[in-house]
Amino acid sequence: MTLEINTLSKAYINGAWVSAAGGALFDVSNPATEETLAQVTNCGTDEARSAIAAAKSAFPGWAALPASERAKFLRRIGDLMIDNLEALSEILTLENGKPLAEARGEIQYGASYFHWFSEESTRVYGDIVPPASAESRILIRHAPIGVCAVITPWNFPNAMIARKIAAALAAGCTLVGKPAEDTPLSALAICKLAEMAGLPKGVLNIVPTEHAAAIGGVFTSSRDVKKISFTGSTQIGRLLYEKSAPTLKRLSMELGGNAPFIVFEDADLEAAVKGLMLAKFRNAGQTCVCANRVFVHADIVERFTEALSRAVRGLIVGPGQDDTSMIGPLINKSALHKVSALVDRTVAAGGKIVEGGRQHDCGSLFYQPTLLTGVTTDMAISSEEIFGPVLPIISFDTEEEVIQAANSTEYGLAAYFYTQDLARTWRLAEALEYGMVGTNTGAISHASAPFGGVKQSGFGREGSKYGLDDYLDLKVQHIGLN
Repeated sequence: MTLEINTLSKAYINGAWVSAAGGALFDVSNPATEETLAQVTNCGTDEARSAIAAAKSAFPGWAALPASERAKFLRRIGDLMIDNLEALSEILTLENGKPLAEARGEIQYGASYFHWFSEESTRVYGDIVPPASAESRILIRHAPIGVCAVITPWNFPNAMIARKIAAALAAGCTLVGKPAEDTPLSALAICKLAEMAGLPKGVLNIVPTEHAAAIGGVFTSSRDVKKISFTGSTQIGRLLYEKSAPTLKRLSMELGGNAPFIVFEDADLEAAVKGLMLAKFRNAGQTCVCANRVFVHADIVERFTEALSRAVRGLIVGPGQDDTSMIGPLINKSALHKVSALVDRTVAAGGKIVEGGRQHDCGSLFYQPTLLTGVTTDMAISSEEIFGPVLPIISFDTEEEVIQAANSTEYGLAAYFYTQDLARTWRLAEALEYGMVGTNTGAISHASAPFGGVKQSGFGREGSKYGLDDYLDLKVQHIGLN
């Protein structure tokens, strides 16, 4: 069995590789060249229902399997991801555009969730509660909720679906997944590895499609689907929330972000620049936890901007397949137009371009790493998620002022700040209305740490020991001793 792209053209349903009715296909393009990379089966509602039926049929057997046995399958899939690191990385880079070095990091990150949850699956504990009388006992245990549907984005096509699959399967649930239409190949490659690992048929099912709304409608309306886990825009998250109401599904959602990155006057500037470059330019700025608004204290804003400008100039733009590339293309024309328009509007409103500011000559979907100064909180770029390699610098004077500005958004996914003041680290961490806060670091995601947001950035957590909670029900047993 190989992981070549031409072997990833079909859906994976009930342990078999199947084509959509009528042989419908859709194109997957390489954003670096805009050339067609593959043609993939274009699943419709019939295939989605078949996948749900397969997952429902497989659920009793999978749920009854001892956790230690489920753990072996998860461990094996994670091991296979590492064994096939280069092949998986190449697939990811070709369909997503990110540099190969980042793709390798994502595959290792995705594998870490299979390894993590292989161990957590054996640690789902219950309780014995002191009874109200001597004639009874109360036993509490966890039970898998059933068939889960997951919908994942294009920006991390391996890791986002890996952490959902790993958690669901570890809990004893079965799964149906719909990857983003721009990047379905990485999800299908995981199915290849699951097949190699001997995963029972029907436990994992993936339906690639261009018909996102139709497939989502099947997921939300099906009474057999007990939970939906979604990573994507707040707008689509609200729609899924609404449409899931009639069937009262369990939901977990990781939605949009507008991350502040705050640099105080006492910060280690070299470390802050390094952390900001990491937090901003990964995947060309196309991540939900990217630094979106950079607040720098007025006393150091000039020095910080000079240092940051040098770092931005050092970024190498190019196709992800080039080993020297540090910034790849944006995912499609719509993404590029949005970023370009935001920069133009910022300049028209009084912002100044220090670096970049236009399309890169490397290709039609490449945008120059861009640094903007003179940005104010009332500009569109301060309130909209950029999703591109653009850094707006906003000056501030007081701690109270920057806390208010940082929290003045409907989003609450990630925030970052740099300071050497110990008391301030506590004040800021408690005052910032975000699910994840990085203090003197630009890296906040790890399999052992819960990932998720508050406010309009969603609810539920992925990863960590808490990552199984959304896939488990509490079951209480009252035992009479008479």
